[in-house]
Amino acid sequence: MLELLSNARAALNISDMQVEHWNPEIDGPLSEDALRQKLSGHGYDVTRYVYPPGTHFSDHTHEIDKLDAVLSGRFRMTLGGQSVVLQAGDCLFVPRGAVHSAEVLGEEPVVSLDATRSG
Repeated sequence: MLELLSNARAALNISDMQVEHWNPEIDGPLSEDALRQKLSGHGYDVTRYVYPPGTHFSDHTHEIDKLDAVLSGRFRMTLGGQSVVLQAGDCLFVPRGAVHSAEVLGEEPVVSLDATRSG
């Protein structure tokens, strides 16, 4: 995740989405505290959200870079015409200004950590 966090804007080609997966051998057991610490340790402000089944965010943008990290549930993210399903421990970089959408898949709510960096 360090490479993704430090070089995310430069490294991500919108047509080539990159997902960082939690690695228990390196990162330890996945927990909300551990994932929050990892994100905030790299200078991100972290907010927790719970999205119920059926939640859909149509195409939109943000004025800041962000990371969408999933603690539980399944969250389909579409960015640059490509889709990926994020699951527990997955993290996707979304650069400022990138048009993207998201939706909860299945009957389980998605618990997400939304990480943003100002400036």
